[in-house]
Amino acid sequence: MNGFEGKVAIVTGGGSGIGESIAKELAAAGASVVVTDIKQEAAERVVAEIEQAGGTAAAVAANSALAVDNERAVQFAVDTYGALHLAVNNAGIGAAPQPIGEYDVAAWDRVRAVDLDGVFYGLRYEIPAILEAGGGAIVNMSSVLGSVGIANNAAYVASKHALVGLTKVAALEYTAKGVRTNAVGPGFIDTPLVRSSLSAEELAGLESLHAAGRLGTDAEVAALVLFLLSDRASFISGSYHLVDGGYSAH
Repeated sequence: MNGFEGKVAIVTGGGSGIGESIAKELAAAGASVVVTDIKQEAAERVVAEIEQAGGTAAAVAANSALAVDNERAVQFAVDTYGALHLAVNNAGIGAAPQPIGEYDVAAWDRVRAVDLDGVFYGLRYEIPAILEAGGGAIVNMSSVLGSVGIANNAAYVASKHALVGLTKVAALEYTAKGVRTNAVGPGFIDTPLVRSSLSAEELAGLESLHAAGRLGTDAEVAALVLFLLSDRASFISGSYHLVDGGYSAH
C-alpha cells in the first residue's frame, strides 16, 4: 500500500510488537515515522532497521502515561519533519490476572494510565498538530477485549472499552474538520511472550477460541491500521474494527 509519501506519522509504543510492525510498514510506504517507546533503546533499534531498509524515522523516549511526554513527542515530530499528519496510539500494558474483589488498586491505576489516559493525552496534542497540517487520520489501538470481557482483567478490559468510546467522541468532534479517528481491536496475537507463557495445551486451547484456528500476527494488524490511515478509508471514522480471527463471533 502506497500513498504515504510526504506524510509524517507518530507511533506510540513502537519499539516492539504491533507498534514496531506498524512503524515499519508506514515507513516502507513512504511516511516519515516518529517511533516512541518508554525504552529509548527499543525505539532506536526500530528506527535503525527502518533506515537500513531505506525509510525515514526518528526515535523518542516517551512514557505515554504522562501528558508532558505526549506533548513533547508531538512537538518533536513537528520540529523534525515539519508537520504531523498521522498518529497511531498503540502503547498499552496489562497486569497480573486477579478478580475485581482482590484487584490491586495500584495495578488498576497503572493500566488505566497507559491504556486510556495515554490515548487521551495523545489525542489532546496530536489533533491540533494534524489540524495545523491540513488534516489526517488517527488510529487508537483497542483490543477484541474492547468489545467482550474476560475474567480477571478488569483494568485492561475497562480501559479498552472506554478507548472505543473516546474514539467515537474524537470522530464526532473532528471528522468534519479533516481528522478521521478509528479504533482497531486485535485478537490474541502470536508473540514470543504468548508462546513462552503458555503450555502447548494452553496454546492450543487459546487458538481454538478463534474461528481461524490460530492466533493473529503483527503484520495482519498493521495491514488494517495502514488501510484506516490511508485515503482509501476516507469515509471511515468513529468506527471500531476487529482483527480477531473470529474470536468475538462466538
